[in-house]
Amino acid sequence: MEMKPGYKQTDVGVIPEDWSCAVIRDAAASKPNAIVGGPFGSDLLSADYVAQGVPVVRGQNMSGSTVSGDFVFVSKQKAKSLIANLACPKDLIFTQRGTLGQVAIVPGGEYQCYLVSQSQMKVSLDETRHSPQFVRHYFSSSDGQRKIFDSAIQTGVPHTNLGILRSYQFPAPPILEQRAIATALSDMDALLDGLDRLIAKKRAIKQAAMQQLLTGQTRLPGFSGEWEVKCLGGLADIRSGGTPGTGDAAAWDGEVPWCTPTDVTAVEGGKYLTTTNRTITEHGLRNSSAELIPARSILMTSRATIGECVINTVPMATNQGFKNLVPFDFVDVDFLYYLLCTQKQGLVGLSSGSTFLEIGKVQVRQYEVRLPSTKNEQAAIAAILSDMDTEITALEARRTKTRDLKQAMMQELLTGRTRLV
Repeated sequence: MEMKPGYKQTDVGVIPEDWSCAVIRDAAASKPNAIVGGPFGSDLLSADYVAQGVPVVRGQNMSGSTVSGDFVFVSKQKAKSLIANLACPKDLIFTQRGTLGQVAIVPGGEYQCYLVSQSQMKVSLDETRHSPQFVRHYFSSSDGQRKIFDSAIQTGVPHTNLGILRSYQFPAPPILEQRAIATALSDMDALLDGLDRLIAKKRAIKQAAMQQLLTGQTRLPGFSGEWEVKCLGGLADIRSGGTPGTGDAAAWDGEVPWCTPTDVTAVEGGKYLTTTNRTITEHGLRNSSAELIPARSILMTSRATIGECVINTVPMATNQGFKNLVPFDFVDVDFLYYLLCTQKQGLVGLSSGSTFLEIGKVQVRQYEVRLPSTKNEQAAIAAILSDMDTEITALEARRTKTRDLKQAMMQELLTGRTRLV
């Protein structure tokens, strides 16, 4: 393919002619211990941890763009004895073993320095030539991640080492352009972080609302009267599922959606299930214990993972790992869904089994819940919670679009296809 004028082929791909191909060993600051790993195992033990002092960077502190989270600490005296393994603000931390591909920058502010654990490695860059944020963004990109994984040692648990880290290559625009690119991508990170915090807040508000509304502690205006205690068998027709014979080719790949617990977990806490990974035929339905469950019923897992629920938007069958609830006319299906979402612990308590837990149809039928006596109040409560779900879903969709936009920006900016300076 003909190369675009003003660009060149390098070990990090096609980049602008005024960019260079840099190597971590040459990009490091000219000072002792600019590239180091954590202490030897015997030099840092759990017995060294104290209530406060110098924070230790471990894998769980590397999940974001900056080192953060719940820290363990060592005393200042212990940190001083391991001075070669300390990281300061703007240093980059790479995971050496564990979750490879984690790259985070040491923040300024609360702590003057951090101790790198045995599973992490630190790089102090020469900031006159290389922006730490730019380099972090590059190694967090798809190209940078590929370099980390492709160079990892695959024997045993995949891992890397200081020698490999020193050899990492990355594109290096002029420093002003690095900073401009880093600022643009960091602004996207800030937007994503803000969305994450907002989604977490909305979820917490919804959880509190469920606690108040689904227990009757808070009543909606216009509703009064005592709530009733009823068995699930008095609220819905409880139906099980089944699996057609695996050797019966005529039973499979038909028009009937056939739900397994994997289909439920795939919606990641979502309320509705529309499609399934596998389907069966009418022949398979007739010649097995599977039943066609009407749309707007509740499919509830009853084996191994107990009490995960979805509302099916189309008629479908399930395997035997379900107890499905077809609500009676006086029961609002959305209310019952939300109510069951709060009952997992109680349902697990009734489960039994030596290989994996399972709850039977009799136990589900007899399980007691408390709910409003009128469908109108049930529906009013469900409407509030549904509106909250809708808002959370919209925010999650916005977050997904923002992540996609950031990925596209990274591909353009970190390769020089789009120039900011």
